Amino acid sequence: MTPVTLGNRDARRIFLHRHLLSDTPQGPAHGAALLQVITGLGFVQLDSINTVARAHDLILFSRRQRYRPEALKTLYERDRALFEHWTHDASVIPMEYYPYWEMRRQRDAARLRSRYQNWQRHDFESRFQTVLEQIRERGPVSSSDVGKGEPRSKGGWWDWHPSKTALEYLWRAGALCVVGRDGFQKRYDLTERVIDATLCDPISAPDTIRTIDWCCSGALDRLGFATHTEIAAFWAHLTPAEAKAWVEQECAEGRLEPVNIIGADGTARGAYARPGLLNDPAINIAPSPRLRVLSPFDPALRDRNRAERLFGFSYRVEMFVPAAKRSYGYYVFPVLQGDRIIARVDMKAFRDRDTLVVQALWPEPGVHWGKGRQSAFEAELFRLRRLAGVSNITFENGWLR
Repeated sequence: MTPVTLGNRDARRIFLHRHLLSDTPQGPAHGAALLQVITGLGFVQLDSINTVARAHDLILFSRRQRYRPEALKTLYERDRALFEHWTHDASVIPMEYYPYWEMRRQRDAARLRSRYQNWQRHDFESRFQTVLEQIRERGPVSSSDVGKGEPRSKGGWWDWHPSKTALEYLWRAGALCVVGRDGFQKRYDLTERVIDATLCDPISAPDTIRTIDWCCSGALDRLGFATHTEIAAFWAHLTPAEAKAWVEQECAEGRLEPVNIIGADGTARGAYARPGLLNDPAINIAPSPRLRVLSPFDPALRDRNRAERLFGFSYRVEMFVPAAKRSYGYYVFPVLQGDRIIARVDMKAFRDRDTLVVQALWPEPGVHWGKGRQSAFEAELFRLRRLAGVSNITFENGWLR
């Protein structure tokens, strides 16, 4: 089969449309409307860093700018419309998808037993029954409520005590659910008290074949086009070999076809898509010219290599790079306008000073930062103030690099 070729502009338009970044970010941002956004994305990654806003809040704000963090908390903790588990990282996920995490829970249970033993270097398994009984008798707990006086791991990851490790393991394996967070500390409860029995019955859960098909189809629907490794990485449930076998079967049955995607540098890279990609309506819809600040962990950008191929945007998180060796800053936000990443900005909300401070902004190569873009940027900062919890905006001397 001769692959069709999708030009770079058209590829960016389809990709941004699938990631809900084409339309003007307006409309309701709570309840069913917010759940629809999260379902469209598949999941939203949770992150605790709050230099301007937490990643999950900025991800949702960049798509619906009436969004406020209380709306996600209500949807998750009160309405139980979401559950928390892992994709590539800890995420909130539509509750209707819970059965498709059964394979992941089983695989995590097998994989994490030895991994946690190596990382934590203590006998966390001996705490399983104690932790479960405490939750059953007293209700939801956080890690500070269990394991009083237990020594923490020595030389292992995360400095967990045995009961904290037990909580995490039982959550990942399915016996417990995270039912919310105090600050950013997880609260755990028994799954049987949280998840409807029709969703959490392992016997009626989708089998491996159905789960693989659901994962691959859902990933491709949200990406528009992808390689088998990108499909596998979307939910991070599958191995690349499982995704590759699915792609081959779908191609053989005519439900998938090879495509060439032209990158920002003009080179082609093979991928797969549903038939008719060249007729995707998103190709004929120019994305909103609204300038938007994105989270570094935005779903559209978390695959750094793909972002560089599609947008010519090379980005690396520098939080763990010594300050003197950083190219940009501790936590730098990409700036999207239309179908281009036009800049990156280092800024921080100083809540004790009630001020959002723009420390530095770097336009991307070839981007002119004139009065129009400056006005659009200031308008976005004005909208962003409330999410950041401040009233004022200032620019440091020499901020435009």
